[in-house]
Amino acid sequence: MSKQFWIFLVAGLAVATGLLALLLVGTKSAHLELNGEILKVRVLNLGPQASLVVADFRVTNPSGLPFVVSGVEITLEPTAGESAKAMTVSKPQVDAVFQGARLIGTKYNDVLSLQDRVAPHQTVDRMVAGRFELPEAAIDRRKSLRLKIEDVDGTAAEITERKK
Repeated sequence: MSKQFWIFLVAGLAVATGLLALLLVGTKSAHLELNGEILKVRVLNLGPQASLVVADFRVTNPSGLPFVVSGVEITLEPTAGESAKAMTVSKPQVDAVFQGARLIGTKYNDVLSLQDRVAPHQTVDRMVAGRFELPEAAIDRRKSLRLKIEDVDGTAAEITERKK
């Protein structure tokens, strides 16, 4: 093989690599995702085997597409046993809890509900609430709390609590 062949091969590979990198960087904002963190978790005892968990969180949409919420799931990882899923509480019910039960504290953020939008490159603070069939003590001893927020096109974002 001649020297000229190797020069053209290396030049061709360099051009192809450059075009591929340009394509990947150019379409990065078209990949829908949601990044975030859970800021605060509050627990309200509803009875001996039931508790309401309210999680305040912050999410950022780094993509160039709006994230439209189609579902929210709250999962608790206990110190022992299987994970538990919450029955999510609607926005009017959460508003009623904050008006009636001052034990849970101040309402800092709006409730994340279906069809809420997180615009491209926007950061928002929201809250979700869910009822667990667990005593308050079991929730306080949890390993972590996880939020799964799903977009209308099926893309899902998971936000996990960082226990201190």
